[in-house]
Amino acid sequence: MKEYFDFKIEPGTKLEIEEYKQKTPEISVIVPFYNDVKYIEQTVNSILNQTYPYFELLIIDDGSKDEESLKKLEEIEKRDNRIKIFHKENEGLAATRDYGAAKASSETKYFMFLDSDDLIEKTYLECCYWTLETNKEASWAYTDSIGFDSYTYTWNMWFNSEKMKKTNDLVESAMIRKEAFYEVNGYGIREKAVNEDWNFWLKLIAKGKYPVHINYYGQWYRRKKDGELAKAKQNQEKSLEIINNTVKTILHPVEAIQYPKQDYNYDKIADIQETIVAPEKKNNNKINILMIIPWMIIGGADKFNLELVKRLNKEEFNITIITTESNINTLRQQFEKYATVYDLTTFLNQKNWLSFINYIIKKEHINLIFTTNSTYGYYIMPYVKAKNPEIPILDYVHMEEWYYRNGGYARNAAIYSNVIDKTLVCNASTEKVLKEYFNKKQDEVKTVYIGVDEEKFNPNKYNKQEILKKYNLENNKKTVISYICRITEQKRPFLLLEIIKKLKEKRNDIIFLIVGDGNLLEKLKREVHTSNLDENVRFLGNIDSTEEIYAITDITINCSIKEGLALTAYESLSMGVPVISSNVGGQAELINEEVGKIVPCMQNETEIYNFKYDKKEVELYISAIEEIEKNIEQYKCNCRNKILNKFTLTKMSEEISQIFKDTVKNPNNEKIENGKMLSNTTELMKELICINLMNDSDKFKYEAEMYQKEVYKRVYSNKEYNYKKELLEEKLWKYPIWRAFVKTTKKILRKK
Repeated sequence: MKEYFDFKIEPGTKLEIEEYKQKTPEISVIVPFYNDVKYIEQTVNSILNQTYPYFELLIIDDGSKDEESLKKLEEIEKRDNRIKIFHKENEGLAATRDYGAAKASSETKYFMFLDSDDLIEKTYLECCYWTLETNKEASWAYTDSIGFDSYTYTWNMWFNSEKMKKTNDLVESAMIRKEAFYEVNGYGIREKAVNEDWNFWLKLIAKGKYPVHINYYGQWYRRKKDGELAKAKQNQEKSLEIINNTVKTILHPVEAIQYPKQDYNYDKIADIQETIVAPEKKNNNKINILMIIPWMIIGGADKFNLELVKRLNKEEFNITIITTESNINTLRQQFEKYATVYDLTTFLNQKNWLSFINYIIKKEHINLIFTTNSTYGYYIMPYVKAKNPEIPILDYVHMEEWYYRNGGYARNAAIYSNVIDKTLVCNASTEKVLKEYFNKKQDEVKTVYIGVDEEKFNPNKYNKQEILKKYNLENNKKTVISYICRITEQKRPFLLLEIIKKLKEKRNDIIFLIVGDGNLLEKLKREVHTSNLDENVRFLGNIDSTEEIYAITDITINCSIKEGLALTAYESLSMGVPVISSNVGGQAELINEEVGKIVPCMQNETEIYNFKYDKKEVELYISAIEEIEKNIEQYKCNCRNKILNKFTLTKMSEEISQIFKDTVKNPNNEKIENGKMLSNTTELMKELICINLMNDSDKFKYEAEMYQKEVYKRVYSNKEYNYKKELLEEKLWKYPIWRAFVKTTKKILRKK
């Protein structure tokens, strides 16, 4: 996962403490310290910045002699009344951690050990606390880790207690139940730099203890060339002696709780976790938004979410984001620059999700809920409204999808209309569908065009010749047409292939750049090669800097069978590049004869998996290309102007910001009354959530297992393979949107 992770975004670079009502601490954070003045301040900042405030911070000085270091500890102790400094004779890490445990408050339930140069993300304590409170039998919780400083890497390993006998796959930091710690007599060794962490985990395993493995990068492990790990390698002989002696005491393997996972089976939906000590936070008098989204990946809807969060005025808005579907969240760090993020799939069982959302609503003084493309977000709306009738709910729908639940998220917006104050949509076509087909009230639907970052997508900022050289196109004399999208059924890549074939029969002065990835990419590559089109097609894969592609493009083409209003169309026009698009969704609201061409879509969207296309539709695309080429300079001039006049992200964020303010100030009274009427049916609504989770269990299991396979390289047994084969072929096939995933997954499984 290293390829998308930004190692420069370190926690604790500045102090950002929130104000909470003081309570007895639940957690003792223990930090051994020895002459480490260089890093201790950032480490302490990362702890004080935690979103869960009920901890004590014990810094145990292991006999430091450096005056500057000792003075720094004195300064740090004065910063917060939760900090306590203790001094002792030098004995090494293991003894210092045991000393810190002995000094901890008798009232705390958990120990969390962190080295004085390491860091934790601001939600670390909160996620570990919640996962241990809701997994009572587990003894410790840990997250995936980031290696940084002298070496950089991402560390994510599937927990295997048998493998742990031979190699340590765990990080040194974790949250541990006190009783488990004392049951194995803590670290219990006095030797220095002898893999004391590894030995401690083995001691717990020997007692039949098991962990919760949280699957997000919550801990940062500083890799110094002369750090403790390097010293342990020097002491390898003594270290292995200690480890092997502990391994001999392990009689049985243990199984960890590892997220993401799907094992929900009609469990009672928890309402409030009675053991959770909820923080009482000072109200900031802002509009506190709870935003519920599926994930944080690179896609049009996801970029909309990020751009909105990025642009909302932080003096007026405070944002908490909850995600509800398992995925490799490549944009998570970007979202965390502007909001606090919790991925529920990484640390909680589904039966506890609702409790956590209730907790966040109370803790963060949420006064506006905004959801977009989260199925679970819709499922809980009636319950949340019943519990909080005064909190308005808004949603954003990017398109209607007739091939998915006969309407997709537009259908959800209609189903839950009685508790949604207003539905925002990205185009007038979807607005019309919601009003006329789904019977949403006229004043409860509003089109807000997404727009584009006009500064980022500015053709004057890019050197075309340098970019052509970068992509080995500097000697190209052909018209460049770019196709930038996911290579999936919705985007009809094989219609594009037919267009290229037909054009090749007439001329050879056009090259197509195909940018993106997807389940049909490999098949498309094979067909291009078989059709002898390699000279006219270049596959560039996923590219983050798509603005570079637009800078060397003459025309972009969109063949989709379904769109809301494609982000690529906004971007292309902003870069001064005309667009040819199928007439689907709101495409015609942006693209007209001045900036491109709209081509009728001659295929019903329920035929999304049919790759045979009307010859007339192919000819219309070719005619559109030829017409634009005749007057391309005028088209390019018109494109940029159209975006600046109406379709920028600045205009979008300003409009949505005002809608948020107006809604909080004047919530829909009818929805408030509906919420009050629902207040005596919360048990029924929890049961409906339960049923919906069961209906979606195959989909959620699929996503979780694909994550495990991709990130943790988990290999399934033949028994699991046969189950999955049956699951995919018999259960999911009836849902058209999953057929593409079925085909891809079967291909992956065949390789196993």
